[in-house]
Amino acid sequence: MTERTRGLAKGDFEQLSEFRYQMRRFERFSEQAAQSEGITPLQYLLLLHIKGYPEREWATIGELAERLQAQHHGVVALVSRCEALKLVKRKVSEADRRQVEVHLLKSGEKLLERLAELHRAELRSLTSSFRVPQIDL
Repeated sequence: MTERTRGLAKGDFEQLSEFRYQMRRFERFSEQAAQSEGITPLQYLLLLHIKGYPEREWATIGELAERLQAQHHGVVALVSRCEALKLVKRKVSEADRRQVEVHLLKSGEKLLERLAELHRAELRSLTSSFRVPQIDL
C-alpha cells in the first residue's frame, strides 16, 4: 500500500488526528469546568451564546437553537432549566410578540465571566499544539 490513500497522505491523517485530539481535550476541560460550577456543559454554552450573540445582549430561542445545533423544543427545555437556576430570563419581544428573547441575569453573567476566563486561559495554553490542519480541497 502506498503512503497516499485516496488523495490523503499519512501526514494528513496525523494532522487530523492531532487536531481532533486537541479539540477533545479542550471539550473535556470545558465539561469539567462547567460541572465544577454546578451547571452542565450545555448550560454553559447557552449562557455563552446569549452573551456572545452579535450586536446585542440577548438571543431568541430560534437563534440559540441554531448556535447550539439543537431542536427548538430542546432549547426551550434548556432555557427552562437555566431559568430555574436563576441564570436567565425570558422576555416577549416588543418588536415581534411571537419571538421570545432570552436574557442573562446578573448571576448568569457572573458565572459566565468565571467560566469564560478559565476557557480563555486554557485556550492560551493550547495555542502551540492546537493547529488547524491545512487540507487541500
